[in-house]
Amino acid sequence: MELQSLERSSRKTGQINWVTSIFMVLFHIGAIAALFFFTWKALALAIFLWWVSGSLGIGMAYHRLLTHRGYKTPKWVEYFLTVCATLALEGGPIFWVATHRIHHQFSDEEGDPHSPIDGKWWAHMGWILMGKSMHHDTTTLARYVPDLAKDKFHVWITKYHYVPLTVLGLVLLAIGGLPFLMWGIFVRTVVGLHATWMVNSITHVWGSRRFATRDLSTNNWWVAILTFGEGWHNNHHAHPVSARHGIAWYEVDMNWYGIWALKKLGLARHIYRVQLDELPPSPPLTSQVESLGLAADGAPSGD
Repeated sequence: MELQSLERSSRKTGQINWVTSIFMVLFHIGAIAALFFFTWKALALAIFLWWVSGSLGIGMAYHRLLTHRGYKTPKWVEYFLTVCATLALEGGPIFWVATHRIHHQFSDEEGDPHSPIDGKWWAHMGWILMGKSMHHDTTTLARYVPDLAKDKFHVWITKYHYVPLTVLGLVLLAIGGLPFLMWGIFVRTVVGLHATWMVNSITHVWGSRRFATRDLSTNNWWVAILTFGEGWHNNHHAHPVSARHGIAWYEVDMNWYGIWALKKLGLARHIYRVQLDELPPSPPLTSQVESLGLAADGAPSGD
């Protein structure tokens, strides 16, 4: 299967992505309707699946493994974590990774797909509903994800990223009825989406800055809690290849703990991390232009 088979028509800024918008509306309606189907088991299931999709999937797989290559795993582990990420309804790995690498290449500058400079609403959700978002042409995708474009599994799962979520929904309906379906799919997905979007919006607006990066990234503790550690965003933009984002002892980073657990099990290696006590004083802003861990063409640089 070739990358070209994934081509989607590009969208101009201001034009609504109707398919995406319809699904977002339906899922939000489903999340509200789920309030009438509450059970404690359904809530526990939703929390568990939130961790599976948001931590194992988005944080550990799409972000720290596939986008920045902060660590390595056996291929079967990489593929399993990738499937977990598709349960978050944030698209397939090729489009997610390409969009995030573009974000790092142009953080809070012209070309950033979701900067609050273009508006807080745009950074949070508007970029998904309108504009190009993850619908770049294949030429752009190939330039930013040459590693994933060569992997047949990642090409396949990107094209059929909706299949694992659909199968999960059918399984939940079969074993737990509407409460499991409504909470395990709709509530969990909507909460996870907004948590991820908060990294794009809130952590580029509110929080503290440990490092003088060229962008507006901040560390926000409560966003970090909701995203299993992704809210330590200023740390991440200063050291993007690091598999650990919460670099101070008090910065809770569940995604890092997961990577650490994989290492202990012999399933993670070549882990790049920074430790606060080993870092030199933060250099001036102008000297950090090349600190984003991306080569000039958007591909991740080496450790």
